[in-house]
Amino acid sequence: MDERLKKQLAFSLEIDKEKNIFRQTHLSGHGRNENDAEHAWHMAVMAYLLKEYANEEVDINRVMLMCLIHDIVEIDAGDTYAYDAEGQKTQKAREDAAKERIYSLLPDDQKAELIAVFDEFEDNATPEARFAHAMDNLQPLILNNSNGGGDWKEHGVTAKTVYGRQTKTRLGSEKLFAVTDEIIQDNIRRGNLPE
Repeated sequence: MDERLKKQLAFSLEIDKEKNIFRQTHLSGHGRNENDAEHAWHMAVMAYLLKEYANEEVDINRVMLMCLIHDIVEIDAGDTYAYDAEGQKTQKAREDAAKERIYSLLPDDQKAELIAVFDEFEDNATPEARFAHAMDNLQPLILNNSNGGGDWKEHGVTAKTVYGRQTKTRLGSEKLFAVTDEIIQDNIRRGNLPE
């Protein structure tokens, strides 16, 4: 086997570990916690299905790739809960170190390509990144809504905090932000999200 293929297969095996990184969000129907790989797959499918609602024209292949790779760094860095202010203080440093180690398993050209896609997602400055972020916010929101707001209740999350996170949804899709607003308002009325 040549060196390039050996590196690509080593990376492919390494990212299998993403299936063991569990998030705070539960699967629909009051299921177990979802893992990062499930989250990434779900986001990528949603991006394809909902692409017509992006605020701007997007390269959907690039959006889907962002969705699929954005949490690979959590293999080393661990999942940082969206509403964990303490964890967010060290998140970038942990993820940067993980990015270097994990993507260095690849041949140099693919390492550079995937790091560029990851960094583009993190910078949130392109239409593709903004739409991928909308998926990253909407996906756990619909799961949490399907579970009666259980994750928000468990962590004492307020409507104001959820709205704060959802500002990135609006940047990627006004239409999906309107749906997000309806979901949040409904959960406020049902007592799942205190104002």
